Amino acid sequence: MQAFNFFDRNEKELLRNAIRVAESKTSGEIRVHVETLFQGAVLDRAATVFYRLGMHKTRLRNGVLFYLSIKNRQFAILGDTNINRLVPEYFWDSIKEAMDEHFRREEFTKGLCKGIELAGQQLREHFPRQADDINELSDDISFDKIP
Repeated sequence: MQAFNFFDRNEKELLRNAIRVAESKTSGEIRVHVETLFQGAVLDRAATVFYRLGMHKTRLRNGVLFYLSIKNRQFAILGDTNINRLVPEYFWDSIKEAMDEHFRREEFTKGLCKGIELAGQQLREHFPRQADDINELSDDISFDKIP
């Protein structure tokens, strides 16, 4: 299965809506990227995707990437520098555990939506939505290789 076909149309819309809801209460930015296959370490690949998607260019450096590789059966969550300074030490691990409970049951949309919700809660606490807030990054899921 290829990454673009991993989620059906309804699931893609559920994920976009989860991002929109999470971002409606914060100036933080959330992206989901899905790849069919990668080589190397998952955190290294996620970091490459983070930068290639321009997530490090948000005004407050408060972007969060949810990265999923289908054939590798691996995923990672990356937060930008200003988020990582503020969230509790094991915050990303706790989100990964919550997501993994769903992933083990092949409930990938539910797992991602749960992760997005939890990240959104922390973003809201540390980066509340401002009156002049704009959506700096696309809410659409990106797919497959970003060179």
